[in-house]
Amino acid sequence: MATTPVTTATFEAEVLKSTTPVLVDFWAEWCGPCRAVGPILEEISHEYGSKIKIVKLNTDEEAAIAMKYGIVSIPTMNVFVNGEVVKSIVGAKPKPALLKDLESFIA
Repeated sequence: MATTPVTTATFEAEVLKSTTPVLVDFWAEWCGPCRAVGPILEEISHEYGSKIKIVKLNTDEEAAIAMKYGIVSIPTMNVFVNGEVVKSIVGAKPKPALLKDLESFIA
């Protein structure tokens, strides 16, 4: 399962009302570390898509949502469970570190 782009129009349905945990990748085109972490999130999505949904939110295009969740540096990856942020991961990390951060959601 590939990562899915979300917008203001789809955020509530895709993230807040999801029955599975959702990792929201707050990113932007110009952000080098965001581009580095993107393929890693694609891999994790393919491997663990049945346990956690991974979506991408472009902070340049969807600034209101980024502000609502206090995103000040990117990449920031927030994990939502039942519409609430339960974990925040800031900065690009290698795949093993991200999997460790997510282990309670994908175990």
